This record gives sequence, C-alpha cells and structure tokens, in this order.
Amino acid sequence: MKVCLITTYELGHQPFGVASPARWLGDAGAEVACIDLAVDCLDEDAVRQAGLIAIYLPMHTATRLAAAALPNIRAINPGAHLAFYGLYATVNAAYLRELGGQTILSGEVEASLVRLYRHLAEGQGTQGGDRVVLTKQRFRVPKRSGLPDLNRYATLNMGDGRTKTVGYTEATRGCKHLCRHCPVVPVYQGRFFVVERDVVLADVRQQVEAGAEHVTFGDPDFFNGPSHAMRLVEAFHAEFPNVSYDATIKVEHLLAQRNKLRRLAETGCLFVTTAVEEVDDAVLAKLDKGHTRADFVESVESARAAGLTLSPTFIPFHPWTTPTGFLDLLALLAELDLMENVAPVQLAIRLLIPQGSRILELAEMERYLGGFDAEKLSYTWASADPRADELQAKVCEAVQQGEREGVGRRAIFQRVWHLAHDACGRTVPPIPPARADSRPVPAMSEPWYCCAEPTVEQLARV
Repeated sequence: MKVCLITTYELGHQPFGVASPARWLGDAGAEVACIDLAVDCLDEDAVRQAGLIAIYLPMHTATRLAAAALPNIRAINPGAHLAFYGLYATVNAAYLRELGGQTILSGEVEASLVRLYRHLAEGQGTQGGDRVVLTKQRFRVPKRSGLPDLNRYATLNMGDGRTKTVGYTEATRGCKHLCRHCPVVPVYQGRFFVVERDVVLADVRQQVEAGAEHVTFGDPDFFNGPSHAMRLVEAFHAEFPNVSYDATIKVEHLLAQRNKLRRLAETGCLFVTTAVEEVDDAVLAKLDKGHTRADFVESVESARAAGLTLSPTFIPFHPWTTPTGFLDLLALLAELDLMENVAPVQLAIRLLIPQGSRILELAEMERYLGGFDAEKLSYTWASADPRADELQAKVCEAVQQGEREGVGRRAIFQRVWHLAHDACGRTVPPIPPARADSRPVPAMSEPWYCCAEPTVEQLARV
C-alpha cells in the first residue's frame, strides 16, 4: 500500500517530522511519497495512489494551511484513510474530525503510524481515534531522499552578505517545562524524549552530504538535557568542524548553564533563540516562564561575554499589554543593542490561545476572552487597554510594509519606535546607535515565530 505524507509549513525547514515517519513506514514496507507544500505544489499522482494520507501539523500556521489544502486533496482521493499528526493535531481533534480526519495523533507518533499502515494494508478496515502517544521509542535515521533539496528551503544570512544552506534536525522532542502559553505543553505535559546521539549525527551527516553548511537543532529547548546536548555538540564539531549550528534555549537555562555557553560558541553555535516573551515581571509570572526581566538582561550579558549571539523572541501583545508597556519593551531592546537581533515579526505577534492552552487556567481570562474561532483555531480576546489592540494593528502593518520594501531590521524597529511613542503621546527620541563592538547578526531568511495568519502566497500554493 502506498502512503502519502504531506506537510504545509515548518518555518522554512526540511521537516524532521516527515522524514522520520518516512523512514519508519518505509522500513515497514510502505511505498512512501513526501509532499512539502511549503516549496512544492501538490503532487496529484502521489495523492491519488495513496491508501493512507497523513498530514503533519507541527504548528498553527501549518494547520490553517492544511485545512485550506484539504478540499483539493479529498477531491483527488476521497477514499484514502486520512490521518493528521503532530503537535497541533490532537488539540484540534474536533475540528479535524469535521474535516474528515479519521486518525489523529500527537507526541511520539512513528510507531503508531506504522501500526495504522499495517492495519490498513492487511485490509482490516479503518482504524480511527485520537491519541497522544508518550511512549519512549528508539529513533531511526530520518529518510530525507523523498523531500525537496535543502537549497529550496530557508537560508542563513550571515549579516555580512554571505549565506549558508541550512539543514534541520532534532536532538530531543517535548519539553520538561510548563509555560502557560506554549503549544508543546498540552501534548507533552512536562515530558521530553531524547533522540539518540548516533541518530542525530547520522541525520546531520546526510544533510551535510546534501550541501548543508549550517544546522538548526529544532528542539523546543536544547538544554532540557544539557549533558546530552553538550556531548552531541562536541561530537558534531569533531566531525563537522566547518559546519555551524543554532539552537533554542530558555533564559533560565542560559543562566543555570552559563558555564557551557562559551563552549557552544567554540563548537560552532552562531546564535541561540530564546523565548523571552515579555519584560514585565507580572506578565512573565502569568505566563509561568520561569525567568524575570533581570534574568533576561543577565542572559544577554552572559551570552555576549561567551561570544554567543542571542535572538530573543516575544509575545508583545496579550491581554495585559499597554502602549506604555510595549514602549518599555522597545526601550529595553534599544538599551541592550538588540534591535538587529530581534526579527521584526517578533514585535507584532499577538498571543494565540488554542484549545488546551494553560492560559485558560487563569481565572482572570474570563474578562478578556470571546468565543472560540474554529476557523482560526484560537479563542478571540481583547486587551484590557483598547489602545493596545489598535497599536498592534499598526505595528503589524509597519512590519509587513518594511519587509515588503526590504528595509533592514533597524529601519523597521525605528518605524515601530515612532508608533509606540505616538501611542503614548510622547516625543520621539532617536534610537541609540549600535555599540562599538557590535558584530553582524546571523539570521534565518524565514524568521522564528509560533503562529501567524497564512500569507496570500502560502494559500495560493496549497
């Protein structure tokens, strides 16, 4: 029986979440076709011939795009068993059922997909159900040969005119933390699973052979298992001394493991993404982030001292945002000389509240929440200060306009700086100049963010 694995979007990466089950299913005897709608149009023959179509949903945008693509997929092959899997599958199970989903899986799904394939291939009828799988498994080296070439995905801009071809892998899945806003939490509930070092290195090896010059470790938190992470990067650097990498690490881990930061830089780490989210301590407590404003400032200083670049991410617009609070965030970024380090989209992001979010545990949310928007897969909400909602719309437009025009991060920051001061009724001072010791900031051509409205271009492709 033929299987068709479909992905719609994963931040410009060649997806581990398709390559891994492709290996497992192939080992079980399936003829597997992989379609990445982020870079390719739909392969109608592959869809038509499949007895099982499994759609990967790693994030909010991917889920929205999958819903847009589904009518075409079902028109081509209405008889295939339709499965959805990934982080955003089971939390949206009711919606996906309405779209025709028969099997819905999240967590450690590879073995479950194999069981589903065998059940269908043996003609035992359909096997449906929703299931979060948190059973430890022995990982296998992902099969990437069926995916588009790496040079068709996002590149790394070095900040000095050079670019690098980027590979992507994962050293762990899940997360041991319970941040209220995080989409990992409803599925993994504080658990994480280690991908064996030999598997990670073999996956890196095949991508380097395919042209990767830089590798993104896409773990929700690379330092969930710091010993595993450090042994991995030591082996990585020994085998691939000319290949750089990046990873995502929590602020609290950057401080607790600060003695490891210099070694990260020495083994080729160009930058670390860290989910700061806010700089107001009261809001950080509501989000259960595990760090404070002072911790963030300290982490910036520690990273700089170690020769490591930080790329902070934020959720600047949430029910507690005020124009003054947003301006305070901008002022701190300017003071810390992080204007080039922060992707402009991070200045415009509005909190997403999907079903199952721990944000809903806060009793005070009742005063901000509207109804659940099934199409957008999130609860509607309004800020306590209506001026914040107006400001967010203006910031979003300024960021999108700046990116369309191709102006740099500092120029976009300055436009947002003006908007924030205007919203607060304050005179606009000049933004501080770059520090004398500032260096070019490497950044992905596809910026890191958890959720956004699908673009016109993305919708046209699906």
